[in-house]
Amino acid sequence: MKDKSLGSRVFDTANIVLLLLVTLVTIIPLMHVFMGSFTTAEEMARKPFVLIPTEFSLNAYDYIFTTDTLFRAMGVSIGVTLMGTLISMFLTCLMAYGLTRRDLDGRKVFNFMIVFTMLFQGGMIPTFFVVKQLHLVDSYFSLILPVAVSAFNLIIMRSFFQNLPDGLEESAKIDGCNDFGILFRIVIPLSLPAIATISLFYAVNYWNTYFNAVLYINNDSKWPIQVILRQIVILASGFSGDTSDFGSDYAKPPEQSVKMAVIVVSTLPILLVYPFLQKYFAKGALVGSVKG
Repeated sequence: MKDKSLGSRVFDTANIVLLLLVTLVTIIPLMHVFMGSFTTAEEMARKPFVLIPTEFSLNAYDYIFTTDTLFRAMGVSIGVTLMGTLISMFLTCLMAYGLTRRDLDGRKVFNFMIVFTMLFQGGMIPTFFVVKQLHLVDSYFSLILPVAVSAFNLIIMRSFFQNLPDGLEESAKIDGCNDFGILFRIVIPLSLPAIATISLFYAVNYWNTYFNAVLYINNDSKWPIQVILRQIVILASGFSGDTSDFGSDYAKPPEQSVKMAVIVVSTLPILLVYPFLQKYFAKGALVGSVKG
C-alpha cells in the first residue's frame, strides 16, 4: 500500500480535528449540566460554569426525591410512553402499508391530506373542544390519541415500505396470504430497523409530553414527570406553587443545581433506551447502503 500523499494527510488531520471540536461542543454542555447537579451552593455561586466539582453535594436530588409524587409521575410517564408508542406504531404501520397499495382508491387524496396536516393544523382551542367532546379530559388517552399519528413519521414509514421488493407481496398472495398476513408476517419483520427508529421518535415525544398534560389533565395525581419537574423548578426558584408535598423545614437547594438535576432526571430514562436500539440503527444504515 502506497503512503498517503501530503494533501490526504492534511485532510485527514483537519477532519479529525473538526470532529473532535464538534464532539467537545456536544459533550462539554452535557458534562456541565450533569456535574452541576452535584455542585454545592457555594461553588455554584463562585463558579457558574462547573465541569468537575471540588465538593460533591446531593442536595438537589434530595430536594427532587423528597416526595413520592415524583415516582408516581415517573410511572405515569412510563405507562403513557409505552402505551402511546404501541398505539402510534400500530396505526402508523396500518396507514403506511395502505398508502403503498397502488389499487387504493383516492390514494393521492389521502397523501395530500397527510402532507396538508404538516403545514396547517386545527389549532389549540378546536383540538381542546374535540378532546372534551370525546370525554377524554383527565384521561391518559388525552395524552395519546390527539398525537397518535405523526404525518412526518407516517411518510417515512410509507417510503420504507415502498422500497421493499414487490415480489415478496406477490409470492405471499400466491401462497394464499391476505393483506393483514402480508403486513404482519412479511412487511413488518423486514422493516424492524425503520420501526425501531420511528418507535424511538414516538417514545421521545410521549416522554416529553408537557403542554397537552397541562391542557387536558386537571387531576395532579395523573400528571406526567415533565409537569412535576416543572413544579419543582418553580418552587426552587422561589415562586409560589403547591408545596404540600415538600417539608416546610426543608432547606432549599440552589436554583441552578435543581434545574440541572431536573434535566438529568427527565432525560436519563429515555437516553437508556438508545443502546438497545443501536443495532437496529446500524442494520438500517447497512440495508440503506446496500440498496443505494
